[in-house]
Amino acid sequence: MPKLAAFYARLTSSVWPSWYAIPLRLIVGYGFIEHGYAKLARGPESFAAILHALGMPAPGPLAWATILVELSGGLAVLVGAFIPLASLPMAIVLLVAILTVHLPNGFSSIKLMSVDAAGAHFGQPGYETDLLYMAGLVALALGGSGPLTLDRFLSRRLGAED
Repeated sequence: MPKLAAFYARLTSSVWPSWYAIPLRLIVGYGFIEHGYAKLARGPESFAAILHALGMPAPGPLAWATILVELSGGLAVLVGAFIPLASLPMAIVLLVAILTVHLPNGFSSIKLMSVDAAGAHFGQPGYETDLLYMAGLVALALGGSGPLTLDRFLSRRLGAED
């Protein structure tokens, strides 16, 4: 048992805790980029039509704003740049998605409706995934973006010039 305790102490020492941020940055950043790219690839006007059907004001500009937030915010998170700043518009996009689309579908993101010869059929996703993305953003904003970030590179570079 002492070896296990020593291993755990070494694992949780000050060397490793900040590394939690790398997998969070990868999945949150990539996820936002993927969602933004999908909207862009299908055409912003298609997404604007969805926003119009949901009763959102100014669906055209809102579609573009959402796409830009998802692409630029996702990239910022992925490379570890300005995460506390980028997190706010990203969280707003998630909150709007929860309130306008996912809330009526309940919590669970996976709703198995049926299975037949063609495979599994799923219902509309709930707000679970949006909350997970939000939790990731909060963890990164409060806990830091970890090692191997553009923020650290820039701060070292700018600090060296002073």
